[in-house]
Formats: sequence, structure tokens, C-alpha cells
Amino acid sequence: MQYALAPRTFLFSHYFATGLRIATGIIGLTFLTYYVADLPTAVAVAMGALCTSLMDMPSPLRHKFNEMLAGVLLCSVVALLVSLSSQVQWLLFTVIVLVSFLASMMVVYGRKAMPLQFAALFVMMLSSEAPSTPLQALRHGALFFAGGAGYMAYAMVVVWRLQRRLKQQVLAEALYELANYTNMKAGCYDIEASLPAQMEKLVREQSVLAERQQASRDLILRGKPAPSEEILVQVHYAMFDLYELVLATHTDYELLRQHFAKGTILPLLGDLIGKAARDIEAVAYAMTRNQPSRPNADYGPELAALDAVLRDVPVGEGEDYDAQAALRATANKIRDVIAMIGRLHAATQASHGALPLVPHTDMTPFLTQQRYSLGILVSNLRWSSPVFRFALRVAMAILVGLLASRWLPYTSHGYWTALTIAVILKPSFSLTKQRRADRLVGTLIGCLITAVILHFVHTPAILIGFLFVATAAAPAFLSIKYRYTAVAASVQALLLIGLTVPHGGTGVSERLLDTLLGTLIATFFSYVLPSWEYQNLPRLVNAVLDANRKYIDAAADLLLQRTGDDVHYRISRKRFMDSLATLSAALGRMLDEPADKRRAPDELNRFTVQNYLLVAHMAALRLLMQRYAENLPAREVEAALEGMFAQVRASLGAAADAAPAQAAEQTTWIAAWPGWAPLQRRLRLLQRDAAQVALSRAAIGTALARD
Repeated sequence: MQYALAPRTFLFSHYFATGLRIATGIIGLTFLTYYVADLPTAVAVAMGALCTSLMDMPSPLRHKFNEMLAGVLLCSVVALLVSLSSQVQWLLFTVIVLVSFLASMMVVYGRKAMPLQFAALFVMMLSSEAPSTPLQALRHGALFFAGGAGYMAYAMVVVWRLQRRLKQQVLAEALYELANYTNMKAGCYDIEASLPAQMEKLVREQSVLAERQQASRDLILRGKPAPSEEILVQVHYAMFDLYELVLATHTDYELLRQHFAKGTILPLLGDLIGKAARDIEAVAYAMTRNQPSRPNADYGPELAALDAVLRDVPVGEGEDYDAQAALRATANKIRDVIAMIGRLHAATQASHGALPLVPHTDMTPFLTQQRYSLGILVSNLRWSSPVFRFALRVAMAILVGLLASRWLPYTSHGYWTALTIAVILKPSFSLTKQRRADRLVGTLIGCLITAVILHFVHTPAILIGFLFVATAAAPAFLSIKYRYTAVAASVQALLLIGLTVPHGGTGVSERLLDTLLGTLIATFFSYVLPSWEYQNLPRLVNAVLDANRKYIDAAADLLLQRTGDDVHYRISRKRFMDSLATLSAALGRMLDEPADKRRAPDELNRFTVQNYLLVAHMAALRLLMQRYAENLPAREVEAALEGMFAQVRASLGAAADAAPAQAAEQTTWIAAWPGWAPLQRRLRLLQRDAAQVALSRAAIGTALARD
């Protein structure tokens, strides 16, 4: 289920649409300028459009306007400053170092600021290539601003017209990831698969799913939806209801494997969940094509076989009874998932009222809040800040790259070397390592492709066609497969040289050599003033525990009916999952670092998995309470929940010495309530995994202290 790379979905995705929009804007604006002016003017305008296009990402309209406006203004100022200082070498190098440092400090504002950082570095490289007089610098800055402003106006109009389509594409991607996550859940019933390894995969996929769901929230829930977007809102809410049901299907897989490994029941459950995953994917597939989704998956044979097997399972005692109860509960949850998928299909078909909209509440806590205050940047101007050291690292590496390019025996393009450094050097060693390999391989392939094109094709119109494809491919694959972006960027740069300097045949070899030089310099500086992931582990682990405690408190308020709605519960769960995703991502990056810089990977894996299990158990407990709400013995269930929450809080270090004695003092008639046995079993699992979280946290502390 490789959504972004599969041909049948990529062509309908927002990645492809973004690449097509950017290529059309840049090429169209360049040719329009060339038609009314000359080639140098068109090149300057194209530079402005190209740098501004780096900020053209899927965002709400107001955010996109602010981001692109910041890109136009900042890059125009950088272009002007670099051009004005280009005739005095020491002044030029001083400006380059300062711009490199300040641009890299913008990483402190998070992922949203990284394109702006690269855009500033990109325009700095391009503007430093040729010396300019003050008048030429002013003209170049004005043309650059005109190109950026022109592209910004074009992009805002296109995105405004296609805003519903963009929301549809982002929502479809979130659905695809939910289908992938559901399919991984099916692997838990495969006795040949390692259960701990499967849990780790689920945690990793959970991080990706959370990112896609957040993108969907930011676009669909921000502001008042238009009438034409009502279906998208309904599908969005249905998707999250379905996600909670899928999360609640988590059970005691070890117990099921122990008792039913030799029968057909586990493969049958796995097949049902796998078919449900394909059904969810069908909804996403229909949405990418702007069509209503129709249920076409027939669960009848599998459900009939499941009923037959369950009827044949004899009633046992003790652990056998627990295993059978867990099996039947899992079967019921899978039926709920299938029913919810039917509601998801229905949500795509109806124009009004297929699913009730959530009451008007403040959606702000669910949305990404970006703060760009100057105080955040100033507070990181200290040696202990990883961003500060990263900014110094980038500034030094780019300066060395520009100096080295002037001493080479061949005609070097210094900005190619510096641009390679800017592309490769990232705040984390892991991403730097990945970018280094992608840049080298991508540049080599791109140079070979361009050499073949220039050897056989000499017609400008056809070369422009190849240039358009490369210009579209570079941004389309930027966030999903950077190696393809590196290929496209090399083709794009070399075709431009081929079109403007038809007989300058050394461009391919020069680009390869400059890229190799930039890679070597970036590799060296990736070890200068480094910030290793293990240094942030204590803070991230404590953040997970803090979010976990708040989530447990919110769950207690909801299940004990101290609150009238589940908004606070959902907010707390989101923040908990976000903190867990941050820790999981840091763990993944740490595993790409040198072996002597890795700390407690096994303990961290267990910690993330056990925290994830707490969320799954809580979702299952909530569903259990809803299923058996009829004839609920409120006082006894409340006592059991109070006892469980007290133990969980104590395990997580957030409670006083509250003893859950009430949970054991139950009258015998409660056993007749059908929800009592599954409730007790789920409470035991919650208490067990909360204790495991505490043990894992202690093991992490011991491992870090030992190192």
C-alpha cells in the first residue's frame, strides 16, 4: 500500500498536483517574461518563481498566503543583499556566512520553516554566482521580487479554485494510511510472525498515520466548511471513529496464540481484518477520483465461517475461559469495524446528514499551531541549543565549500557545491546520512539521463518538454522519495544549461564533480558540533509519561462520567500519541547514527510499545462500556474503574498511595452481567501494561546512567 509511489494513486495525489502546478507556474511565467522582454530578464524572474515555489505546500489558504509572502520577502531581501555585496569578495563571504547562519536558525520553528530555510540558502547560492554593480543588483532584486510575487499570485488563485480537491486528496491519503495500519493489525494473528516485531511495526505506522491524520485535520477542520465540503467533513469524522474501533481491536494476542494456534480461527480473523483494510483502501481510491464509494467487499463467507467456528469452541474454565472470552470479544470488535466501514462508504455518497457532524466546539486544540515569535529564536542563541550548533555547522560548511570551489583546477560552479551542502546537511545525522546517499545516486542518474537526452535531442521544443517534466517531478517527490527529486533537479539544471549555452558540453561532468565535493564537505561537517539523538531522550521520555498521565486522567473522567463529552479525552489522546510519535521518530533516527551514539534501543522499543498498548486498551475499554451499557451495575463498575485508575496512576508515578480495595469487594451477582468478565480482563491488561511502562522507563534510566 505505497500510496504516494503507486502509479494508480500517485497520479491522483496532491503530490502530483503540486508538481504539475509548480511546473506550469514556473515555466509559464518564464516564457511570458521572455515573450515581452529578453532572456536575462526571464531568468531573473524564473529564479524568483522557483524560490517561491519551494513554499508552495498543502496548507490552509491563510497559512499558505503567509508562508509564501514570507518566502517572497525574505528571498528578495537575500537576493538583493548578496547581489549588492558580490563585487567585494570578503563582504560577499561575510554576507553568505550570516545568511547561512540566520536561515538555518529558522529551523527552530519546526518542519514548516524548513522549506523557507532552504529557499533562503538556494537564492543566496544563485545570486552569488556573478558579480553585479549596485544598479544591476537593484534590477535583479526587483525582477526576483516580481517573479516571486507573480508565482505567489498564480499559486494562490489555483489553490483557491481547487481547495476542495486538495482537501479531498489529503483526506484520501489519511484513509490509505489507516488501511495500511489496519492491514498491519491483521499480521498480529499470523502465528509465523514475531509478535514483538509486529507491535514495533504498528507503533512506527502509528506515527505515520498520526501525521497524515493531522494534515487532514488542519485542512478540513480549520474554519467553517463550505456546503460542498460537508461530505469531506463527514468522512473525516467517520475515519476517526473507524480508527478508534481499529485501535480497540487490540487484544491479548499471546493468549490467543497459545490456545488457538492449531485451529483455523486465527487465520480467519486475520483474513477478515485484511479484507477490511482493502475495503478502507477502496474508499480512499474512490475519493482520489472524486467519486462516491460503493461497498463491494463481501464479508459473508468469512463471517459465516467465524460463527461456525465460535459455535464449536467448547466452554472452558480458568485461562481457557479467558482465551475464549478474548476471542469472542475480538470477533465482536471486528464486526463493529466492518459496520463502521459501511458507514464510511455511506458518508461518501450522501450530500447531507449521512453522519452527524460533531457539535460546534473549539477545534483549535486539534489543529497545528505555529508560533513564529522572535523570542523563540533568541532563546536558542546559546551553545547548548542543537539548532544553534546546526546553524554554525551549515555556515561553516558552505563557506568551506565556496572557498574550495575557487581552488579547483577545473571551471567550477561554486553554487552547485554549496547547494549540495545545503541539501545534505540537516539538523539530524540520520536525515543527513539519507540525503547524502540520495543526492549522490540521484545526481549520477540525472547526469546520465541528461547526457543521453542532449546527445540525441537537439530540438528546443522537445528539450523544453523534458525540462517541464523535470520541473514537475522535483517538487512532486520532495517529501516522499528525495532520490527522485535529486534526479529531476539534476536534469532540470543541466537542461537549462543545454538550452541557454548549447555548446557548453562540460556541464554534466562539472556537476558530478561539484556534487562529489559538496558531499565530502557535508559528510565531514556532519560530525562537527553534532547533536546526537540520545541527548534528547530523557526529555522525550518524560514528555511521553506526562502526556500519558494526562490521557489517563481524561479517560478516567470520561469513563466515570465526570464530563459530558469526549472532547477533552480526544485532545489528551492526540497529545499523547503525538508525544509517542516524536519519541518513536527519535528512536528511528538514533538507529541510523554511529553505533557508539546509540543508547538503550531495546528499552526504548519496549517503552514505546507498552505506551501504545495503553492507548489500545483504553479504546477497547471504552468500546466495552458502550457495548454492555444496558443493565450496567454502575456502583460496582465505578469502583472497579477507580481501583484500576489508581493502580495505573501509581505505576506511572502520578498517584498517591491509593489502595484499590474497592475493586475486590464485589457481590457475586455481578458475574451475571455479561460485561463483567471482559471488563475485569481488560482492567488486568491495563494494569499489567502500566506496570510494564514503569519497568521500561526504569530500564531506560539505568541504561542512560550506565552509558
